[in-house]
Amino acid sequence: MFMTLRSAAISALLPLFSTLAVRAESTPSTALLVLAKADRTLAIVDPVSLHVITRLPSGPDPHEVIASADGRFAYISNYGGGAYNTLTVVDLVEQKTLPAIDLGPLRGPHGLVFVGGKVWFTAEAAKVIGSYDPATQKIDWVLGTGQNRTHMIFVTEDLKRIVTSNVSSGTMSIIEQTSGRGPRPDWDETVVTVGRSAEGFDVSPDGKEIWAANAGDGTVSIIDFAAKKVTATLAANVRSANRLKFTPDGKLVFVSCLGGSDLVIIDAATHQEAKRIKIGHGAAGIQMQPDGARAYVSCTPDNYVTIIDLKSLEVVGQIQAGKEPDGLAWAVRQ
Repeated sequence: MFMTLRSAAISALLPLFSTLAVRAESTPSTALLVLAKADRTLAIVDPVSLHVITRLPSGPDPHEVIASADGRFAYISNYGGGAYNTLTVVDLVEQKTLPAIDLGPLRGPHGLVFVGGKVWFTAEAAKVIGSYDPATQKIDWVLGTGQNRTHMIFVTEDLKRIVTSNVSSGTMSIIEQTSGRGPRPDWDETVVTVGRSAEGFDVSPDGKEIWAANAGDGTVSIIDFAAKKVTATLAANVRSANRLKFTPDGKLVFVSCLGGSDLVIIDAATHQEAKRIKIGHGAAGIQMQPDGARAYVSCTPDNYVTIIDLKSLEVVGQIQAGKEPDGLAWAVRQ
């Protein structure tokens, strides 16, 4: 009887020990970060073994995630369509969630990038973009776009040009630094009209073009970054497009469609469709592996992340990282 009870007790504790063992694993120097919206978690994934190291609280309605330049911290936008006003901070080395950043009246944070030692973000409900300085723990800059649902953001490494997509306005904003009159620089905004519900976009690796996926009419707008004007509109059949991403070599463009089964791949040079890959019932976040070997696509309705080999353009695996995966990012520890 004693042996039976002891065996039962050990069996009951095994799942707990297993969970603790997973959490005790160190974060790899290069890690894939995956948000699970329904679970409100951030998964740290080893890209070699494709094993989920741990899952940590992400705050409410997590949509986008970015890592600091040193790979030690992750910043997560708590969106809620304007219901929330926080950025959740996660210590990736210690594997713990830290106190959130309160954005005050800047509600609906969404798009994120980490450039120049700062977190740059959009705040949809406030129609602004801004930057947060982790060193001073303060929001040190805010600029209104005057556009509806300013959603995703890109910032050049020299911090002099910013690009945003404005979903409900069907526009892209190109914001450029000017000299200004005082000690701080001023900014000029050029609003470029694209297709309906422009949301996901990316800047080509050579910095010459901006490609925007228009979810409302299924097209892709190509903008000359220097001239600040649309040079081509592709009838790409990407209705419900969610994200758009260049491969690291700039040769291909991936477009995910949240309301469709296909991942669409476009040849960047010819502007022709290269391939469609059935990956599930809809997809959101896209992330390219830094070495150009694989792409990762969040299949939100199917609760997995699809892995695509960038040479064969075939699905080679899946990652179970939580319910309703969305935002993806790389953390590379320096």
